[in-house]
Amino acid sequence: MRKIIFASNNKHKAEEIRAILGEQFDIITLKEAGLEIDIPEPHETLLENAREKSTVIHRLTGMDCFSEDTGLEVEALNGAPGVRSARYAGEHANANDNLQKLLAEMKGIANRAARFKTVISLLLNGQEYIFEGDCEGTITDSASGTAGFGYDPVFVPAQHDQTFAELGIEVKSAISHRKKAIEKMTSFLGSLENN
Repeated sequence: MRKIIFASNNKHKAEEIRAILGEQFDIITLKEAGLEIDIPEPHETLLENAREKSTVIHRLTGMDCFSEDTGLEVEALNGAPGVRSARYAGEHANANDNLQKLLAEMKGIANRAARFKTVISLLLNGQEYIFEGDCEGTITDSASGTAGFGYDPVFVPAQHDQTFAELGIEVKSAISHRKKAIEKMTSFLGSLENN
């Protein structure tokens, strides 16, 4: 089984990724790889942030690794919070602070269209491969649901009438932006295994 480091300390993302990948690959987190490191995300695009993380981890370990950066892009806010999704309410804000800021910014706005976007940077034998996925949806007027993390309580994916936080990880894992990007990566890795 191919062992790949997931360049993140976010245990929620790691759980979600393992749920999507199943038993095909041995995905280990930074902590499980013995790396006590927090890699900054200083760039202006999701791709550059993902690339920064995968490059640092590959340089430190020499192992195959991947990283991802995900942002919520709200149409009425010109794509914000976007690349700043994790720090939308400030550098030391938590997920609830970010969510409350978004709801305040959206107050009274009729256009609720939004999408989650994930960009993955995979480094395999020193070569980079990029995979993307997105999930269209809308922003609610208030938070609802307890599953998931981040903006999940205010995001209703297209063709659904509940938020990601109400739908739960199984449904989210089946339809999410991250799922779409990871499926592309898995398909690519599978094609390598079969050659």
